Amino acid sequence: MVTGPGSAFDPGSAYRCSPTVSLRPEPFGALVYDFVTRKLSFLKTPELVEVVKGLEHHPDVHGAIAAAGVPEAQRPAYLKALAGLHESGTIVAR
Repeated sequence: MVTGPGSAFDPGSAYRCSPTVSLRPEPFGALVYDFVTRKLSFLKTPELVEVVKGLEHHPDVHGAIAAAGVPEAQRPAYLKALAGLHESGTIVAR
């Protein structure tokens, strides 16, 4: 389990993109805009965008990462990135 301020991020649980967030595809990844906080952020790789979009289709984070074809050696970095996205409210538990 990856923890941070607020509720803990658990990669063994189900998540989805927040309903208040919009993803706009870009060549580098995506722009992320939260309509409630008005915060603009970025997903810096197309692969991370695929993982975030795939979260709602898998029973847990590990399944979404595997389905996106993320190599085993890169998975800890993706878990860290997803924990940050959870902390910021970009992804939420479902």
